[in-house]
Amino acid sequence: MLSDNNQEEIKLNKNKTSFKTIKPKFAVIGAGHGGKAMAAHLALKGFSVKLYNRTLAKILPIIKMKGIEVEGEVSGFGKIELATDNISDAIEGSDVILVAVPAFAHASIAERCAPYLKDGQIVLLNPGRTCGALEFINILRERGNKNDVTVAEAQTFIYASRGMGPASVKIFRIKQAIPVGAIPAIKTEKILDIINKAYPEFISATSVIETSFNNIGAVFHPAITLLNASRIESTMGNFQFYIEGVTNAVAKVLEAVDKERVEVAYTLRCKNVLSALDWLTMAYNVVEDNLFDGIHSNPGYYGIMAPKTINTRYIKEDVPMSLVPISEFGRLFGVSTKAIDSLIELANVIFKTDFRKSGRNLTRLGLENLSLDQIRNVFINGYPNNF
Repeated sequence: MLSDNNQEEIKLNKNKTSFKTIKPKFAVIGAGHGGKAMAAHLALKGFSVKLYNRTLAKILPIIKMKGIEVEGEVSGFGKIELATDNISDAIEGSDVILVAVPAFAHASIAERCAPYLKDGQIVLLNPGRTCGALEFINILRERGNKNDVTVAEAQTFIYASRGMGPASVKIFRIKQAIPVGAIPAIKTEKILDIINKAYPEFISATSVIETSFNNIGAVFHPAITLLNASRIESTMGNFQFYIEGVTNAVAKVLEAVDKERVEVAYTLRCKNVLSALDWLTMAYNVVEDNLFDGIHSNPGYYGIMAPKTINTRYIKEDVPMSLVPISEFGRLFGVSTKAIDSLIELANVIFKTDFRKSGRNLTRLGLENLSLDQIRNVFINGYPNNF
């Protein structure tokens, strides 16, 4: 007969095994190109998935079909447990909340989530762009949510995907390695233990400094769009965005923007900052000597068409939420960002707005008047209680 101690040890081991095998429940926030791909693929993998979208009309076909049809690198029908325009219903009972909306909507989503997020829940921004997790946490604090919620951000979006219809999506490519950082950084491994059950492609970043400044969308999206503005307007985007939109001249601008981004990251002592070429190798297994060849050697970019208008998230998201914070940190620490600044100003002229004012500036992030060491501490450990 087993002793009481042995029986208790067996019970504990069974509980541990049970915990390890429990599938996390997911809520996907946003039913755009990426959100549909994420929700459908998770469902195909056998996970419980709820899908939230602010506009009910957009998800009515998904509600009617009770899922999303997927084609491309994976195919099948992903059955969605609940598609809703009520964010509290989506969050309730979900272990991981996957935010898959443009970065300019992160603030709004944080405000909507704040009353409902509870202890132990994980919010993962897909991606955070630059300083997304910081902004999200700052808004939760401002809205009085003091629960033990872990906010994290992915460096980039895991899918290259496009919606093919109201309840269908095509996944062109699934990236093979996506760094994720949490705030505080010490929680990154813990949340990955849960998320990796669905996404083994997510790997640990040292901190959100790494995920924020390895934001390759900041390098690619605004420059390609702005430098192809006339072609986008005259053809309504009838050309391959990366393959035809990146000529040798455009690639030189991308390389200049990339160099400035890397220099700002070095100033923040980010040891794991990647050049765009290194990122292409990590994400797509592309090995080339320059960005023009690297982009054109990436099979994942073939078939991705340009936006039909310049009124696209490649500007409205990536300029204020990616280029502006990089420029802000560059200005603060004395790093020249001439190429980045020129793109911001060009976007301001075209859109007749001030993206610096509306974007993730130091004031909006709660980092104004802080030293380098204080800013690094916020990135790594979160906002002190006395802020």
